[in-house]
Amino acid sequence: MTKKTGLIAASVISLLIIAAPVLASANALNRQLDIGMSGSDVSALQTFLAGDANVYPQGLITGYFGTLTSAAVSNFQTLNGIASVGRVGPQTLSVLNLQMGNGGVSGATAPTISSVTTNASQNSATVNWNTDQASKGVVYYSNSPLTLYERTNSVDVSGNTVMTDTNYRTAQSVALSNLQGHTTYYYLVYTTDQAGNVSVTWPATFQTI
Repeated sequence: MTKKTGLIAASVISLLIIAAPVLASANALNRQLDIGMSGSDVSALQTFLAGDANVYPQGLITGYFGTLTSAAVSNFQTLNGIASVGRVGPQTLSVLNLQMGNGGVSGATAPTISSVTTNASQNSATVNWNTDQASKGVVYYSNSPLTLYERTNSVDVSGNTVMTDTNYRTAQSVALSNLQGHTTYYYLVYTTDQAGNVSVTWPATFQTI
């Protein structure tokens, strides 16, 4: 399958990150958050907010603080009697950390992606990962940096080729073929559970030999 997307105003994230995919694991937030920011703490925030469908109905865990995350923060602020500004300021930060530490909201409905590994050769690579619930998987990859764009129930990702696995399971393995040797490739894992909830890893890289 081939999918191409362009840059769409300021909502598109241009990503050039050389690191392992970032997954939500923190139970506390250590900085204020606003639109345009990214990182594992944003994933942790999204994971927490997604536990209440009335707060974050889209349930996207992307690691990027976009307009949907801002709307979810606004809903959380209204629910907790905080001015609905759509960003995580000092007051919201303290309330979030209190509730996250006490398990104030049940676990996220979107699948949690873990144990992402790659095994690259000269002209191919295999991407493996696990999820905490049965999900189907897609790997987006390109030899140029990926871009992401949040939509209501999905994320648009750039990349010339998408390798899909349509089976729902907790362990996935996707083979990428016809790669160029001695080349850096950017990739991410995109999972969807049987209810349509979406999780995306932070873009990472692998190097063919």
